[in-house]
Amino acid sequence: MANQFSYSQSEAKKKETILAYLSELSYPEFSGSILIAEKDSAIFEQSYGYASLEYDIKNKRHTLFNIASITKTMTAVATLQLVDKGLLDLHTPIGKYLPSYPNQNVRDSVTAHQLLTHTSGLNNFLVDDFKTMGKLNLKETKDYLPLFSSEPLLFSPGTQYSYSAAGYIVLGLLIEKLSGLSYHQYLDAHVFEKAGMDKTLAIPLDSIVKNKASGYTSYFGEADHLSKNDSFLSKANPAGFYYSTIKDLLKFFTALKNYHLISEGLTNKMMSPLVKGYYTHYGYGISVDKRFNQTIVGHTGGWYGIQCELMHFQDDEITVIILSNVDTAEGKGMNKISNFIKNVLANKPLTH
Repeated sequence: MANQFSYSQSEAKKKETILAYLSELSYPEFSGSILIAEKDSAIFEQSYGYASLEYDIKNKRHTLFNIASITKTMTAVATLQLVDKGLLDLHTPIGKYLPSYPNQNVRDSVTAHQLLTHTSGLNNFLVDDFKTMGKLNLKETKDYLPLFSSEPLLFSPGTQYSYSAAGYIVLGLLIEKLSGLSYHQYLDAHVFEKAGMDKTLAIPLDSIVKNKASGYTSYFGEADHLSKNDSFLSKANPAGFYYSTIKDLLKFFTALKNYHLISEGLTNKMMSPLVKGYYTHYGYGISVDKRFNQTIVGHTGGWYGIQCELMHFQDDEITVIILSNVDTAEGKGMNKISNFIKNVLANKPLTH
């Protein structure tokens, strides 16, 4: 029987090495779901660990996981759709579109390009102030404004990179103003429906939803026991916290890279290394990692009780989605798996 995958011997060995490693994984080393696709078709799907430790319910392939900042890539797609429609100019100060935005300096000097690339100077309030928020009251995009809009910019827009949740909230306001829909309505109609995603949800914090994984935090390895992460969450917003599945995220990225969501020119620009980030380059709502032997585009998500990554190896045409409902110390859990896959595909020495 002919091999359905067109690999050279070395490429076949890479795939064999990765799939063997993933097949041997078990809880508690990892809790979550993993999908690997080649040329848009899944070649590996497996779940590990528990969606509910309390009730002994295992994670499954259709389990909903919180995807944290992978949401930012979806917000970027929605923003760029407005550019495609001629409703938004990336380099015009946002005051043209949001004349009542409460910070004049932001109105007059910050552009959508800077918001998308984390070069606006707006802060990362989700990390700085999240423990003190009344999170049940954060339901609409505008509800987040009082948390950061009166703060001064960290630097002159366009001069530095500083990862910013606040910047993506402002993008959500632009989406709402220019489309006439709420942020969540817009994504439902123009991103999720277009991509065939029917399992990606903005779940209210106090809702009860079937097939949803609870999140468990070790405070990134600092605690010797796991705790529920409910007090650290909020409803999905333009900066993070949608729930999704491994299959839905594959549908999303497949639609994006095949130009079904935004134009070819903007898609290619979105996935270009527009600015230098902390470790990798960053495009529009997507990281562009050139540290390996091929470009890897995608996005990570990390928060208390959440670790996840969507990555696409451009040369190999391999997409990897890792969703976990347990956070771990650096070099363990999701991070260990991600690094293993990158090292194998980049022909780097294995360290496991």
